[in-house]
Amino acid sequence: MDGSFDSRNALIGLVDEVTRLSGRLKSTFAASRREAGLNESEMMVLNSVVEAQRPPTVAQIGRSMGQPRQIVQRAANSLVAAGLVETAPNPDHKRAVLLRATGKGLALKREADARAEAIAEELTLDLDATRAATLAVRAVRKQLEARLRGDAGAGEDDT
Repeated sequence: MDGSFDSRNALIGLVDEVTRLSGRLKSTFAASRREAGLNESEMMVLNSVVEAQRPPTVAQIGRSMGQPRQIVQRAANSLVAAGLVETAPNPDHKRAVLLRATGKGLALKREADARAEAIAEELTLDLDATRAATLAVRAVRKQLEARLRGDAGAGEDDT
């Protein structure tokens, strides 16, 4: 095979490329995460909490990231114990608390982002193509999220 297999649906090809890209990105930016002293799941949850438009629940993060709720809950518990995330009552649900970053968690995220930014600056990527790819992947994600919710149009992402 010459690597030019393209007789499949474009979305299936995108899934394959995004999966491969995810692995490469995790490897490329692993040092930044390690220096923060967090494992991959903990960093994923901290990122989700900090980047969310509204404080998310564990279940929302799990759905958004395609991770089992139990894995997200363990990571959230570790972050709470480390003082990086705090819980808050959820007016919409008695047991599913909301997660919010603490000042310490925001500071750690900023430091990790600065390290990741330094790594990204070392890469010689076409930034216009990267921005266009980001927008395209985001549009596909929003369409899929809307479909999963049963909405007719693309909706907003909470996490």
